[in-house]
Amino acid sequence: MIGDVVGSRAATDRAALHERLADLLAEANAKLRPVVPIRVTVGDEYQGCFDTLGEALHATLWLRVHLAPGVDVRHGVGWGSVAVLADSPRVEDGPGWWAARAAIEAVKAESARAAKRHLRTRYERDSGAEGPHPGAINAALVCRDHMIGSLADRSLRLLRGMVDGYSQADLAGSEGVSASAVSQRARNDGLAVIVEADVLLRGVR
Repeated sequence: MIGDVVGSRAATDRAALHERLADLLAEANAKLRPVVPIRVTVGDEYQGCFDTLGEALHATLWLRVHLAPGVDVRHGVGWGSVAVLADSPRVEDGPGWWAARAAIEAVKAESARAAKRHLRTRYERDSGAEGPHPGAINAALVCRDHMIGSLADRSLRLLRGMVDGYSQADLAGSEGVSASAVSQRARNDGLAVIVEADVLLRGVR
């Protein structure tokens, strides 16, 4: 998985942005337990490796909703072999990373189109590797990204809590609203659909 911050050059305090990103990546490593820890590689770009495609896709959602609404990120996920060129500092190469790089570059290009302005995630597979077909995965990601990109700030906060497993009663307390209000927003904004899609995608191996 390769990720980067959208529009980071326009940030008024890049040092604060970097600190927030580094702190969240440390939290993600503790919670999501990637095979290779997610780490900043250069500037606002970061990368890591996961046991399964599903876990990598879940990580892209988790990172996005935990940085939103103040920071927007995009991700490319690649499937293929990876070679470790050096251990300290760790340097990796190979078709898996090339596929991830192609995926994030495609996201950047496609999101420049008005119809796909909410697109933030893409999956690519090395042409010589056996693995889940990109077409079906990307169909789900296009829909997921459009739904997330259309959410108001409160809905993003609720989605973040739902992804973390909090109940609607817990979220109602933190937002200072009734549980029925949370339920209505989750239903009308499709928050439960996004969470269910994440559960299904997370099972992809």
